[in-house]
Amino acid sequence: MPKKVLIIGPAHPLRGGLANYNERLAKEYQKKGNQVHIETFSLQYPSLLFPGKSQYSNEPAPDDLSINASINSINPLNWISTGNRLAEEKYDLVISKYWLPFMAPCLGTILRRIKKNGHSKVISILDNIVPHEKRPGDKALSNYFVKSVDGFVAMSESVLDDLNQFTTQKPKAFCPHPLYDNFGEQIPKEQAIEALQLDKNFKYILFFGFIRDYKGLDILLKAMAAKQLKDEKIRCLVAGEFYTDENPYREIIEKNNIQDKVIMQNDFIPDSEVANYFCASDIVVQPYKTATQSGVTQIAFHFNKPMIVTRVGGLPEIVPDGKIGYVTEPDPEEIAEAILKFYNENKEKEFIENVKEEKKKYSWSRMLKTVDVLLEKMETS
Repeated sequence: MPKKVLIIGPAHPLRGGLANYNERLAKEYQKKGNQVHIETFSLQYPSLLFPGKSQYSNEPAPDDLSINASINSINPLNWISTGNRLAEEKYDLVISKYWLPFMAPCLGTILRRIKKNGHSKVISILDNIVPHEKRPGDKALSNYFVKSVDGFVAMSESVLDDLNQFTTQKPKAFCPHPLYDNFGEQIPKEQAIEALQLDKNFKYILFFGFIRDYKGLDILLKAMAAKQLKDEKIRCLVAGEFYTDENPYREIIEKNNIQDKVIMQNDFIPDSEVANYFCASDIVVQPYKTATQSGVTQIAFHFNKPMIVTRVGGLPEIVPDGKIGYVTEPDPEEIAEAILKFYNENKEKEFIENVKEEKKKYSWSRMLKTVDVLLEKMETS
C-alpha cells in the first residue's frame, strides 16, 4: 500500500554524500508509488564549524523531487515550529539519517514534535552512532536522538553493535549501504583519462572523497613512497576537498619526493565529474584508520571498480579479500604490497567480473524492504 513518506536531512541545495543518499532514497520510494517529500536544512552547519569551502551545490536542483529547505540546525525555535508543521502533515513514515551528534538536538526535537500526532512512525538510517572523531558529550547527544526514534537501520554490523550502547529494546536491522548509481554510466577508461588530461602511459589508483584524518590519506601517500612502488608507472589520484589541515599531507609528498606520483585534485568533485575519476582508475583505495561503512565503496561498485580497503569497521564486510580486491591493515607497507600484487598478478579483469556479481547485494529495494520489516515489527510489538 502506498505511503506518505517524509525524509529529513541533507538534500539540494546542499551537496555531498548525505544529500546524494537522501535524494536517491526519495526516488526509490517514488518509484514504488509512494508520495515523498524531503525537508532539508536552510542552515546545516554554521560557517565556523564547517571545514570545507562551501556547503552548497552548483548543480541544478532535481526536478522530480519535492524538497523544502527550512531547518536551522542551531535555532531551537525553528526545530519546534518545523516539527509542529510537519506533524500536521501526518506522514505515515518519517526517515531521518543520523551521522553526527551535533545534529541530535535539532533532529531529535523535530522528530519528537512529529510523533505527537500519534500517527507517524520514525525510522533512522544510521551512518554512525558513535562518531569517528569523538568529542565530550557525544553519548548524551546521541542518546537524546535515539529516544526520538521508533526503529533503526544500520548500514554496517559494527554500527548495529554500537547501537546497543544506547538501546537494546527498539527494533533494529542491518542493511548494507545501497549502490550510489546516480553519477551516470561507466565510460571507457581511455575517455576518462583524456577528460582529466592525464598521461595515458601511467596506471592510476584513486583516493576519493572529503579528506579527513581518519580516512588515512597519509598512509596511502607513504605507501606510494614505498621502495616496491618507486619504479612502477603508477600514479595516485587524490580527488576530494580537504576537511582538515592539508599541510601534513603536502609535507609527506615533499619529504618523500613523490610529487610526480601523486595528482592532488582538492576541490569538491561535482556529481557530473565523478564518473571521470572512477573510470580513469584501475582500483580504488580506502586506507581508513577507522570506519563504519563508506559511500565511496558503493560508488566503486557502481563503476565496477576493484578496491583495497583496510581492516576497520564494516569495510571488510563489503570487500571480500582476494575476490573483488584486498583487505589490509592500515599500514603503508601492506597497502603498497596490495597495489603491487594487483598489477603484477593482472587481477583487474577477474576482480571486475566479481564486482559485477557482488554488487547485486546492494540494491535500494533491499533498503526499502528492510524498513518495511521494521514497520511490521512495530505494529506487532
